[in-house]
Amino acid sequence: MAELRLPSLFTDHMVLQRDEPVPVWGWSDPQATVYVVFAGQTKTTTADENGRWQVTLDPLSVGDPRSLVVEAKQDRLEVKDVLVGEVWICSGQSNMQYALAANADGDLDTLHLPNPNLRYLTVNGVGTQKTCDDFDGAWETDQPGVRKEFSAIGYHFGNRLQGTLGVPIGLIDHSWGGSSCEAWVPREELSGNPLYEPLLKRWDDLVAESDEPAEREKYARIHQDWKNRMLEAVAAGEPIPNWQRPRHQLLSQKRPSNLYHSRVEPLMPMAFRGVIWYQGETNASRAEQYRELFPLMIDTWREHWGQGEFPFYWVQLADYRAEREHPSESDWAELREAQTFTLDRVANTAQVVIIDAGDGIDVHPSDKQLVGDRLARIALTRDYGIEVPYLYPRFVSMEVKEGSIVVELDNVGGGLKTHDKKPVLGFAIAGEERNWVWAEARITGNKRNKVEVSSDEVPEPVAVRYAWADNPVCNLNSSHDLPVTPFRTDDWPMVTAGKH
Repeated sequence: MAELRLPSLFTDHMVLQRDEPVPVWGWSDPQATVYVVFAGQTKTTTADENGRWQVTLDPLSVGDPRSLVVEAKQDRLEVKDVLVGEVWICSGQSNMQYALAANADGDLDTLHLPNPNLRYLTVNGVGTQKTCDDFDGAWETDQPGVRKEFSAIGYHFGNRLQGTLGVPIGLIDHSWGGSSCEAWVPREELSGNPLYEPLLKRWDDLVAESDEPAEREKYARIHQDWKNRMLEAVAAGEPIPNWQRPRHQLLSQKRPSNLYHSRVEPLMPMAFRGVIWYQGETNASRAEQYRELFPLMIDTWREHWGQGEFPFYWVQLADYRAEREHPSESDWAELREAQTFTLDRVANTAQVVIIDAGDGIDVHPSDKQLVGDRLARIALTRDYGIEVPYLYPRFVSMEVKEGSIVVELDNVGGGLKTHDKKPVLGFAIAGEERNWVWAEARITGNKRNKVEVSSDEVPEPVAVRYAWADNPVCNLNSSHDLPVTPFRTDDWPMVTAGKH
């Protein structure tokens, strides 16, 4: 006899997505009749031969907290304090995982009174190569002790939406610091493609050299201890203790497909609004590959989820590392370019530019409120019909004039400006010999949407670059104080070309 069971997604204090069909699923005895009751709806189904069952609730409206009841034979489950509102997934690596308590002014953020219309779910679990149907975690209400450990970007994004829309917001954080993009993609999508075969072979060689079953058994003992403490905390209404990560590479956040199976699959086919994403640092040394890998990841999630082209909004890499005296090549610049290219390849996507908000000596910029707010600008406009500036100026075209190059940008608002009222900084220029030098630049055009770039050292220029460095010194913004997207007009060989 199988016990009636719901996945960890369905726990007290959860948020269900409004205005969309809502799948509810779980497990029971094979062939058992299952009843699901919520908000005046009763849905009935029969479990399959493996005991899995699923119903779909009709689109729901926002209302007071209610209970979701599931019954099968003599078993009855009640999920209490369920809200209906907007559900967003927070994904990526450490800059998304970065806790509110570590954020600039995080101490003040944790002093806020509890917001009953903000709910959090942190997905935990070891990386795996096998299909997963559940994860470890539980929904939590907004309390200072819970809030401070949650994603700072997620919190500020959700808090901004909640305060503007006036509806419950559910935030699901399944990010993992240091994760690689390929870890979020099922292996079958990577296999057979020459672009990824060297990467897969490196991991296959590591598997051959390691005792993976022993490593998993060792971690399972540590994990069970944490799980027991997690369940005790949930029962007591206390913050869930920090999850203890495995240290072996085969169980890690870098191995291809590990996180797709442990952190994406278990959420399917949940109804939600969209995804906010901050990742790319780990893949910077393979930026050319990322041009294909990142779109593949988004397309794969959408295809397997079966919820159409849901919104997918990401944060472009911030400025980081030492400033350079002279223009030079940069793998971080190439990764940013790969992210920008994805805008034109994948529908219903948008990008936040934070080239003005990084930290030269810390890969984790501490002002996550700025990032959360910029992501919220996108969602408010694109998904909720509240028009606020959210588009970043991008390169459109260039024209070579005698001794200079004029570049045209779009999304400039009322016109380009420098954020510090200084002359335009951040442009480099080169001739046919491809020797880059810093350039003088000035805003021009009737709409202040053009920049004329020149240098006495390059009398016959052919290409320009803007903010093309790990940590560029640049200051060009739209009239809405949104920074210009880094770009280059050349297509000369990349430093990450061929790196797999």
